[in-house]
Amino acid sequence: YKSTQKPKSSKRTYHKKKEALMKSLLVYPNYPDTFWSFKHALKFISKKAVHPPLGLLTIASMLPDEWEKRLRDINVEALEDKDLEWADYVFISAMAVQKESIKEIVHRCKKHGVKIVAGGPLFTAAHEDFEGIDHFVLNEAEITLPFFLTDLEKGEAEPIYASTEFPDVRQTPIPRWDLAPMKKYVSMNIQYSRGCPFNCEFCDITVLYGHKVRTKGREQILRELESLYSSGWRGSVFFVDDNFIGNRGKLKRNILPAIIEWMKKRKYPFTFSTEASINLSDDEELMQMMVQAGFDAVFVGIETPNEESLAECSKFQNKNRDLVGCVRKIQKFGLRVRGGFIVGFDNDSPSIFERQIDFIQKSGIITAMVGILNAPRGTKLYKRIVQEGRLLKDISGDNTDYTTNIVPKMGFEKLNEGYRKIISGIYSPKPYHDRVKSFLKEYRPLKKKPFHFHPGHIRFHFGYSGAFFKSIWTLGIRDGERAHYWKLLLWSLFRRPRAFPMAITYAIYGFHFRKVFQSCL
Repeated sequence: YKSTQKPKSSKRTYHKKKEALMKSLLVYPNYPDTFWSFKHALKFISKKAVHPPLGLLTIASMLPDEWEKRLRDINVEALEDKDLEWADYVFISAMAVQKESIKEIVHRCKKHGVKIVAGGPLFTAAHEDFEGIDHFVLNEAEITLPFFLTDLEKGEAEPIYASTEFPDVRQTPIPRWDLAPMKKYVSMNIQYSRGCPFNCEFCDITVLYGHKVRTKGREQILRELESLYSSGWRGSVFFVDDNFIGNRGKLKRNILPAIIEWMKKRKYPFTFSTEASINLSDDEELMQMMVQAGFDAVFVGIETPNEESLAECSKFQNKNRDLVGCVRKIQKFGLRVRGGFIVGFDNDSPSIFERQIDFIQKSGIITAMVGILNAPRGTKLYKRIVQEGRLLKDISGDNTDYTTNIVPKMGFEKLNEGYRKIISGIYSPKPYHDRVKSFLKEYRPLKKKPFHFHPGHIRFHFGYSGAFFKSIWTLGIRDGERAHYWKLLLWSLFRRPRAFPMAITYAIYGFHFRKVFQSCL
């Protein structure tokens, strides 16, 4: 077990003969059919996955230039035996929800005699759960990976590399976009910051990345945007930051003005989305600048309308607020809110299920991810639940699979019954389409975008013409709930024509959500 200190330089040169250069295969495990996979929606636009594996593409830039590198994202293309036969080392990064795919990858690597290097959130939290992996490069790779590469060159690579330090992300290289089959993805992704100033009990972000918000510089972000643009990408770009507004001052002074200028110069090739805390609603100037820069959606952790539960989980930034009003204010500025919700807190009573339904319907949050409370390893919640003797197992990583690793105070049966009630109350066809219609009635962003309509071509949020015609066949003809589809489209076409593309998009989203939750719908 090698605990690392930051080296003087992370730049590596691999001193081997050309014919003996390392062949590195970067493998991203399968992401199962979940709420966020959007797999049922992707079929409408002939895409394979929502985002490419940003972590592995960044790792590729940190490996020695002389190494040969290939990417295999199992979500978009199969991992074949010839890939494993070619490789000297397989590099894997994963999240908890990908655990099952990891087992298969490790088995196949062992069968072909290829060594495995594993890192990322899953292994950093629980590397001891995985057998057959040759080297764990844990925590943030800017620190630990150079030590592994140095020892590997000497033939002295250790089983585990870890660090308690947090690197300066201004030294993080631009991802190797050339390795990714970009046309198979809906959106590209970029990272501006790591860390979060808050300390929610159930969240492992501060465990992994700390409280101090570390940010990239202005020129660095512009270089990353330019690299995406030069690679030919046009369309959606997701800032993967867990709290994009963790350092609001720098955003407003430095980063957003630069993005606004760059977007104008490049004639607005991208639309952006990200994640932020609810206090975004307190800063009108920031919201205006984000919209001006090209942001049109933001994920916000709402969690619960129950004040006692917010205090329980230390979500103090959400307390003493009109949360519905905050959401509506953000959406009024043109940022569509995607929301995260949790049930199963110790302070939740049986009334919480109706309250969650009521909140989601009133707020107009279309993409509302409601999950049962779980305790990820390393979190304050995990430690508390262990002390109380209420820990059951490890988390599945799927926030919407009806499971929990905590003995709930209200009892499993009542919690599960209530959770299914919420899902039915927000994703059954009628309440879902009612919510979409209500949202579209009020959604009038300050910065209006042109609506394009040409014969044979409808341009909407997904940005692909064929999806409209596929939706007519799948949702308007074959689907047993087609009446809701036609009512929404006809209402939008005649009453809110500018929102017509968005109505189609949300109809497709609804189809995906119903498929994911079909066991209780």
